[in-house]
Amino acid sequence: DAIMDGSAAIRGGIPLCFPQFGQPDKSYPQHGFLRRNKWRVVEGSQFDTDDAAGISLELELKDVAVARGDGTWGSDTNLNCKCVFTVKIDGNSMTNTLAMENTGSQAFDFQALLHTYYLVANGQALDQNFCNVKGFEGYLVDDKVSGETYTLGSDPVTIPEIIIDRVYTPPDGKIDLNLTIAAGADNLIELKATGDVDGTKVPVSGVVWNPHKIKAEAMGDFGSDQYNDMICVEPGLLNNVPKLEGGKISTFTQAMTSI
Repeated sequence: DAIMDGSAAIRGGIPLCFPQFGQPDKSYPQHGFLRRNKWRVVEGSQFDTDDAAGISLELELKDVAVARGDGTWGSDTNLNCKCVFTVKIDGNSMTNTLAMENTGSQAFDFQALLHTYYLVANGQALDQNFCNVKGFEGYLVDDKVSGETYTLGSDPVTIPEIIIDRVYTPPDGKIDLNLTIAAGADNLIELKATGDVDGTKVPVSGVVWNPHKIKAEAMGDFGSDQYNDMICVEPGLLNNVPKLEGGKISTFTQAMTSI
C-alpha cells in the first residue's frame, strides 16, 4: 500500500533519514529530505558478477526539490551537502553505506538513520518466539509511546500488544551496534552497524518500530493487517554526534547477514 507517485515518502524498504530523525527541528519535515527526492546513479558504480552486485546513488542539496522546509535547510541556507548511498549484495548478505559530505564551509548538526523494514515470515511479528531482537541489553530505552525511560535487561525486544516505538541508546563505551533479529521461523539476521564523523567513530543507537493494529488502520499507505508481517529495526547516529565540518564526510554502514 506504499504511495509511489512521489507525493509522500515510500513506505517499506530502507527509507533514509537525514539530516534529522523525527522532527527536532520543526523548520523542515520529519526525517529530513533524502526520502522524498530523486537520486542519480553514480557513474561507473554499478557492478554485477557471479558472486556479488552493487550500485551507488547520489543526491546533492541543489537537486533537493521537496522537503527542505523554510528554515535551517531552506532555499536561502548557507549550508550545503551531498549524500551517496551504496548498496552491495551477495549470496547471503546486504550492505548499505550512507556517506554524508559537507560540501559547504559552515558546519552543521545532523542525525542519520536507516529505517529498515524486515519482512516477518508467516505473519508472525507478534509471536515473540519467532520475532524478536537480541543485542540491546544494557541500552537506555526511550519509549515514545509510554513516555518511560529505563535500562534494558537481558530479555530480547519483542512487539507488545500495542504500538512499539522505542529508541535504544548505547551505554558509555559501546560504539558499534550488533544485533540478532528473528523475523519468522528459521529466519535469523545478523545486523552490524558502524558510523564515523571525519574518521572518528561515533556510537550507533537503534530504533524498533511496529505500528500495531490501531495505527496501521489509520495509515493510508499501510495495510490494516500488515503490522503482522513486519518489524522495523533501525540503526542510527542519533546522540553524541559531532558537527560535520566543512569539507568533511560522515560514513554510516549497516551489514545484514542471513545466519
